[in-house]
Amino acid sequence: MHVFVTGATGWVGSAVIDDLLMAGHRVTGLARSDDKAAALAATGAKVVRATLDDLDALRDAAAAADAVIHTAFDHDFSKFAESAEQDRRVIEALGSALRGSGRPLLVTSGLSGLARGAIESDPPAATGLRKSDATAQALTRRGVRAATVRLAPSVHGLGDHGFVLTLIRLAQETGVSAYIGEGKNCWSGVYRQDAARAYRLALEQGVTELAYHVVADESVPFKAIAEVIGRRLGLPVESRGREHFGGFANMAGADMSVSSARTRELLGWMPQGPDLLADLDQPGYYAKARPMQVLSTSGGLR
Repeated sequence: MHVFVTGATGWVGSAVIDDLLMAGHRVTGLARSDDKAAALAATGAKVVRATLDDLDALRDAAAAADAVIHTAFDHDFSKFAESAEQDRRVIEALGSALRGSGRPLLVTSGLSGLARGAIESDPPAATGLRKSDATAQALTRRGVRAATVRLAPSVHGLGDHGFVLTLIRLAQETGVSAYIGEGKNCWSGVYRQDAARAYRLALEQGVTELAYHVVADESVPFKAIAEVIGRRLGLPVESRGREHFGGFANMAGADMSVSSARTRELLGWMPQGPDLLADLDQPGYYAKARPMQVLSTSGGLR
């Protein structure tokens, strides 16, 4: 299979590229700069040198492929609404190239706004600014074989620069590893390579669903995450108000715990990597201080 992948040099997309190539598929990836294009070419993938605003280039690449995986998203949360609108345009463009062909499109989204315990057949969340899931489902009504991969909020592994690293940096800056209220709200997690494999399995099995829940640890209490971070940093673990988290408060207080039972059964997907808490307990997560991300109060998603 020839697969076109956006976000090909990103945290999730680069793992997807590696997994597809190891499984014997041909891959073309999107790269927005010369250095990223060179790194992508070194993997053995072909390269489309363009940005997410180059919609004609995206349509052409999708039209030339047997399947498309869209993992790219501009995570500049100071302009989240603009990023979400850009994402909608990209999904529409990719879908227009695949309409009526039966060739699949996998779109990436998250879990924010879904009810606790939600299953794959539940509709996209009505709240939040990101519309990836809803846009993909709308495409299915126009003759596109589209589905959404709903990723856990923490796609973890050494080198992770996502939400968990934001919590670590916040703890370093404030001197406390905090949670909101009793910390009983639950996040979920998936190891990066496990997530990548799920995309491939969905393609290989024909993309029969509207959504897949790529979640290994379905319910990880937020307080438990704070406790690992506090122990590793030698900091107290305490309940704090939402103001402590600033623009990250919506994410820190969110309950993002869903079922992935149907995805596991349909795809034969069995996560093999470490769980979130075990992975987070490695010293490599704390080796380097990183600038704290500034996230929108809308509760930005991967």
